[in-house]
Amino acid sequence: MTVKEMIKKEIDKLPESMLIEIYDFVRFLETKKERELLTKASQKMSETSFEKIWDNEEDSAYDKL
Repeated sequence: MTVKEMIKKEIDKLPESMLIEIYDFVRFLETKKERELLTKASQKMSETSFEKIWDNEEDSAYDKL
């Protein structure tokens, strides 16, 4: 039995009134994952811009710290 099947089996046992909580939790997990992906993408996009600030001759002494 797959994990997905086990989860479905457990959900089928729950009363209807609890299903909204399950749905909210699933949406939370999806949103959390989306947020993490957006954060990583924005960090990656910023690297080029910040590279000029981080990697310059004037501040090369700080690279050794």
